[in-house]
Amino acid sequence: MPPRHGGVAAGTLYNDASRSLVLALKHGGRIALAPLMARFVSARLPQRVDADWLVVPVPLHRWRLWRRGYNQAALLARGIAESRGCSVLVDGLVRTRPTPTLGGLGRRARARALSGAITAHPRRSEQIKGRRIVLVDDVLTSGATSDACTRALLRAGAQEALIACFARVMDEALDLT
Repeated sequence: MPPRHGGVAAGTLYNDASRSLVLALKHGGRIALAPLMARFVSARLPQRVDADWLVVPVPLHRWRLWRRGYNQAALLARGIAESRGCSVLVDGLVRTRPTPTLGGLGRRARARALSGAITAHPRRSEQIKGRRIVLVDDVLTSGATSDACTRALLRAGAQEALIACFARVMDEALDLT
């Protein structure tokens, strides 16, 4: 099944070094890493991503946001938007129900867990309609999360969604090492 998104821009491959940075940001409270990590991602975005694009982070469910205290994807999105002169819409998407941690789940299980869990924020649809979107996450693994988010953005009338992540899991690249 072809992807709904318009491409993927990843700052780096997911490996031991990038994993350490992601975990420090995501679970270690090291939010000062976000600007550096955002610069890695921004450098990989196509030149066509300019001030006309809207940057939207992958949402956390409110309970996870309350526990963690921040959304790491939103921190990255702010840095990317700043470096590209774009607007950022941190609440453009909503995770309507809690989903399990996706680590360790296969592609189908991830897709099932996310089915119907992400929608466009009802009061932000007008800001999304007709726009080209940079969807931001920390790690792209199976694509289930970005697919659910892209689906929600396109339903809300987005013209295009491009995926931007700090690290991308590439099994074929990891097999070479």
